[in-house]
Amino acid sequence: MNRFEFATAQRIIFGRGTFRELPDLCRSFGQRPLLITGSRPQQYAERLPNVGIHSICGEPTVEDIESGVALARQRSADVIVAIGGGSVVDAGKAIAAMSTQPGDLMRYIEVIGEGKPLDAASLPYIAVPTTAGTGTEATRNAVIASTQHRVKASLRHISMLPRVALIDPELAADVPSSVTAASGMDALTQCLEAFVCSRAQPMTDALCLDGIQRAVRSLERAFQNGHDLDAREDMALCALNSGIALANAGLGAVHGFAAPIGGMFHAPHGAVCAALLAPVWEANARRVQDRSKFAQVDGMLGGDAVSCLHALTERLRIPKLGHWGIVNSDLDEIARKAAAASSMKANPVALTHEELIAVLRQAL
Repeated sequence: MNRFEFATAQRIIFGRGTFRELPDLCRSFGQRPLLITGSRPQQYAERLPNVGIHSICGEPTVEDIESGVALARQRSADVIVAIGGGSVVDAGKAIAAMSTQPGDLMRYIEVIGEGKPLDAASLPYIAVPTTAGTGTEATRNAVIASTQHRVKASLRHISMLPRVALIDPELAADVPSSVTAASGMDALTQCLEAFVCSRAQPMTDALCLDGIQRAVRSLERAFQNGHDLDAREDMALCALNSGIALANAGLGAVHGFAAPIGGMFHAPHGAVCAALLAPVWEANARRVQDRSKFAQVDGMLGGDAVSCLHALTERLRIPKLGHWGIVNSDLDEIARKAAAASSMKANPVALTHEELIAVLRQAL
């Protein structure tokens, strides 16, 4: 067995109604909180006294992080709280990290910057996800888009793991069905990719298997009825499991593609992953030598996994990549950038440039 390590959020609080505990949790870290949230900040701000607000509309950019850090320093914030989808939680994580650093973002961010380790620990950070997708409430990195470079890159350090991940499945009850579908497919993708990736290990395998089972029985139920709290609970756990797994094992080609696509096009991360999952799984299954885990997934999905994933994608009404403006002439650049992405390094097989192009064409 290869060496492995396992780290996650310092404290995980999971359950229906746990959102009520947020004010007390916040006070345990400081008196000057900064709230990172989405386009409707007032629905959450009234719960936290003396709170500053920084709104993130869409997936976080370099500029979003820099302006959030400036606000945190201006207010002398002593705790960062993020309430929202994966983009908001990522933004909060990055702002908490960068608020204490002596250098600027380009010193620490990967791919487009120097990728240096953080010089100082992050501010205390509380992550409160309102969708069940990326599992970023339990990861040590934040994905940030650079409009200048047309790519997404990660800020990554173990001190970026949240002090508290507060996960209340009830917060997702009113999430639109399209978001439920895309985010749920992202969580399923992360469980599947982490399960078969080259750095998989026993602890993450257990989490992945549990997450896959929950998605199989509950993703479509949550899509059809957002107020099915049993289904919402399953998907919240699937997302949490997937985040812990990817942070401690790795991902694969789906997320290798998603990074450049998200930087080059205005395409939601979850929807991109969902469109790519079946074609990538098929390409990997065709090439992998040890098929034991792939056979296990076949059984869990009720037959041939490739057919099952294609059918699930259709039932959830996931748009093809072409919906986001991607055309054949873009595929070569996407494939080249994907090959260099950090997620691609853990893919179970080394896919050739031609195979990467073929996957993209199938998802187009």
